[in-house]
Amino acid sequence: MPSIRCTCRKRRNAMGAAAKSAFPGKHAPSGQVAERGSVPANARSQARDTRIDALRAFCLITIFINHVPGNPFEPFTSKNFGFSDAAEAFVLISGVSAAYAYGLKFQVGSRLLTAIRAWRRAGVLYVAHLVSTLVTLAIFAFFSLHYGAPGLLQSINIGPVIADPARALVGLVTLGHQLGYNNILPMYGVILLMLPLLLLLAQGRIALMLAASGALWLACGLFTVALPTYPGGNFWFINPLSWQFLFVIGIAANMHVRRGGRIPASVPLQVASILYLLLSLAWVKVPFWGVDVSFGLPAVLTGFDKTFLSVPRLAHVLAMAYLLATVPALSNVWRVSHRNPLAVMGRHALPVFIAGTLLAMLAQAWTLTHASGAMTLGLMVLAGLIAQVALAYYLEWLGSLKAAAKRPAETMQMVAAVDVPLPAGARGLEARPDRAPPVRVAS
Repeated sequence: MPSIRCTCRKRRNAMGAAAKSAFPGKHAPSGQVAERGSVPANARSQARDTRIDALRAFCLITIFINHVPGNPFEPFTSKNFGFSDAAEAFVLISGVSAAYAYGLKFQVGSRLLTAIRAWRRAGVLYVAHLVSTLVTLAIFAFFSLHYGAPGLLQSINIGPVIADPARALVGLVTLGHQLGYNNILPMYGVILLMLPLLLLLAQGRIALMLAASGALWLACGLFTVALPTYPGGNFWFINPLSWQFLFVIGIAANMHVRRGGRIPASVPLQVASILYLLLSLAWVKVPFWGVDVSFGLPAVLTGFDKTFLSVPRLAHVLAMAYLLATVPALSNVWRVSHRNPLAVMGRHALPVFIAGTLLAMLAQAWTLTHASGAMTLGLMVLAGLIAQVALAYYLEWLGSLKAAAKRPAETMQMVAAVDVPLPAGARGLEARPDRAPPVRVAS
């Protein structure tokens, strides 16, 4: 009986292998998917620690509520229960998150690229701040003209822009002049500019980065060193040279854990943190603001100054963070689904923050030109929060569309790499030397 070439089954097996390579999410184990670098977008979201996103979203919500003064939700925000507020928590969480984006990637061979990415992010924040500032000015100018309220242009530090536009424009572009409620992004941007130098110190020991950062914070507080305003000759309301210490504490803690260290769950430290939080609560609620506890020491050590991030404010946010990090029952409260509104908002923090700032400015302009009661302000806050959640889900949906559009192209590339076309005039078997020779079955 003549020999028969039994190659059909091998061709089918080869096609099946190609299909598994082209669609790893369906066929490959999760470890293989990660190695190929083609993890679906939803898988990446599920692998992300949603506690960071949820906490960041909570800070954004709190900041928005605080930026609409007089609303019925304001008395329940964190600033009414201790020395620090949502701004400190936001910066600390941003530092923890930056360990993933920059800290762990700042290695030999990729330092320059990581530094450029941090500086590029600072540029994005700079542009976002300028746009937010311009829109805020437009909002207050419109309400002033439409409702005949010229006094509106003297609020939230707009007065210098009207009184001396030339100098004020220079100040706005150079960040020397910042409108009220529009001063978080400049601080964050300057910290990102400083970040590569700080990470360079951490290459030897993380403690060196912490020591240098802490020394800068202390020196700025003792000698009142801060970035100047222009025009005006004052200081930035949130001094990045001081606040970088809080950011560095966050990034150092996460880098320490990711390098194999741990944050010890010390019962004495937990008790001390709880007692300090209770003391700060009593101080705010009684209140004891008029009591002088300086003992002749510098304000950065005993005061409640926000510009230079005094010790009582710093210790308050760190006490809360320590309890969250070492008490699983508290930490797991923030471990939500990746589709949870808090997680979605946290993943899109910058656009949500900008939207919240502009909506808060719109609410302020309205309340300054209208007699608004608590119910009206409450409804405005709720509407603003719904709008921010809707924006976050829209950006999430848009991201899934972009990811889906990329997958067919990537699939076609992988299939094309497997099914290489034969050269002209070449026979099938001779053109594929890596394929096993056909099995000859003789009778």
